[in-house]
Amino acid sequence: MAEYKYDLKIPKDRIAVLIGKDGCVKNKIEAATDTKINVDSKEGDVFVSGTDSLKLYTTQDVIKAIGRGFNPETALLLLKSDYVFELIDINDYIKGKKSLLRLKGRAIGKEGKSRRIIENLTDTQISIYGKTIGIIGEVGNVMMCKKAIESLLNGSKHSSVYALLEKQKGRKMLDDEIELKK
Repeated sequence: MAEYKYDLKIPKDRIAVLIGKDGCVKNKIEAATDTKINVDSKEGDVFVSGTDSLKLYTTQDVIKAIGRGFNPETALLLLKSDYVFELIDINDYIKGKKSLLRLKGRAIGKEGKSRRIIENLTDTQISIYGKTIGIIGEVGNVMMCKKAIESLLNGSKHSSVYALLEKQKGRKMLDDEIELKK
């Protein structure tokens, strides 16, 4: 049976979170995915190996999510088949003199209000870490969330983005109700 390997790099300050107390997080990920994880804590390198390429790919996403600021419990949601991880590079939205800090502030909002509202309206989890914004949730919800965040980064008004999300959520609830009646 063939063995597959991936090499990843995560920020050094996230290595302890990936490993967990006495290796509990690393062990939990390994057990759930039938993989082997080796961590070079000095360099931030993570080596993952296993015989199931799909489980290896999922493990890679879990590790990337932890590396991008998600807590391990949220990252482990990616083990569910209908959950995905999406990463937005804020640098892609910096035009002219717009600063990274200002764009991060638009996504976070005052005291985290914007992030919370978007998470609630899309049933997703958002992590803003460094120069990236990570999203975890079910596929359709992540796509809605990504569009909302991209709109904010492109300068749309917060109220317009929230109104669009509420409208989409209403449509989704109606579609779900129609599906249940069939």
